[in-house]
Amino acid sequence: MSTEFLPGWPPPANSFALFGLLLLAGLIGGRLAATTRVLPAITGYIIMGFVLGPGVLGWLTEDALREARFFADISLGLIVFELGRRLDLEWARHDRWLLPSGIAESLLSFAAMFALLRYFDIPALEAAVAATVGIATAPAVVLLVAAELKAEGPVTRRALWHVALNNIIALLGVALLLPFIEGRGEAASWNPTARALWLVAGSFLLGYVAFHAARLIARFVGKSDAPQFILIVGMIVLTVGVAQAGKLSVLLALLVFGVCARNADPDRRLIDIRFGHAARLFFVVLFVLTGATLAPSQFGSVAWLGLALVLVRLLGKAIALYAFAWPARISAPQAGTLSLALTPMAGLGIGMTQPIYDVAPDFGADLAAIVASGIAILSVLGPIATRYALIASGEGEPDVRE
Repeated sequence: MSTEFLPGWPPPANSFALFGLLLLAGLIGGRLAATTRVLPAITGYIIMGFVLGPGVLGWLTEDALREARFFADISLGLIVFELGRRLDLEWARHDRWLLPSGIAESLLSFAAMFALLRYFDIPALEAAVAATVGIATAPAVVLLVAAELKAEGPVTRRALWHVALNNIIALLGVALLLPFIEGRGEAASWNPTARALWLVAGSFLLGYVAFHAARLIARFVGKSDAPQFILIVGMIVLTVGVAQAGKLSVLLALLVFGVCARNADPDRRLIDIRFGHAARLFFVVLFVLTGATLAPSQFGSVAWLGLALVLVRLLGKAIALYAFAWPARISAPQAGTLSLALTPMAGLGIGMTQPIYDVAPDFGADLAAIVASGIAILSVLGPIATRYALIASGEGEPDVRE
């Protein structure tokens, strides 16, 4: 009797099964991390993804990871929009040292990483891109660890502000450098400078238009939580699609959207939506996928370069924050815990490098060889450092678990 009506074995993966597997894996990893009372849940998500990924068990194959990229894009979109809403420009107007300290911290860490890479004879363009990506701090890590600890206070607020500024500078830098990477690999008929201007200006314009479209629709749907939640998520997904179609920076456009929603909405048509458990689903998936992209080789023979990159990055941030501690009216211990809270690099750093892979695979592979071990180290140690910093500052409750 024919058995052609039965499914093949092994059955082909599909998006529903993949999404469910990622959620369950993250749930188990997060609960195991919680039992230690030392590790944040995010570390459990990442470790579980690493174990299931191609580097260990191989249950999450390369094909499955490519199929799951849609979930990662939505997760990063939600994170970047929320990050933009954390950038309170009014606070920067009242505290005149907030912006200078953030810029100094970003640029000094860039300079330290760039100098290190050039010392080891890394070509200038590769070194500049790697150092620019290194400016970024993983926003989801800081946001989720702060939420997990119910942290609130000056260090937590400044950390979130610095994270937003770090990522604005990093995203702008990558957007400006991307056309020069793209043009290097082919006999391009277009001018890289013109392409960079289109990428940056077009992304800013798209984020601004998305903001005004959301305000217009909000005037119609009102200020109820449920309609506004649907409005914001729908506009984020639409912005992702338009940015991809227009060859713009998805992350930069969504960051502009979030910043405008916080600072350019005087009558508050867009209420402050807390994404809550619905967004947590995507965050869990993002960090399981982040762990799955890590490979044992990233912790091996080239890990020393990643470790050196991590150390000079932390040193650059710490020196700048200590230098601005007195004029910024924060204590030296607060400057120390703030610099430690800015340690993580994970999902957004990987998201920044993805467009480079898309337009220049060879350059992307070279870049991965430089920064992958650093991202791998900070993916594991970063959440632990942030948790320790927020508890040491006295603003986090160590026994709180959601």
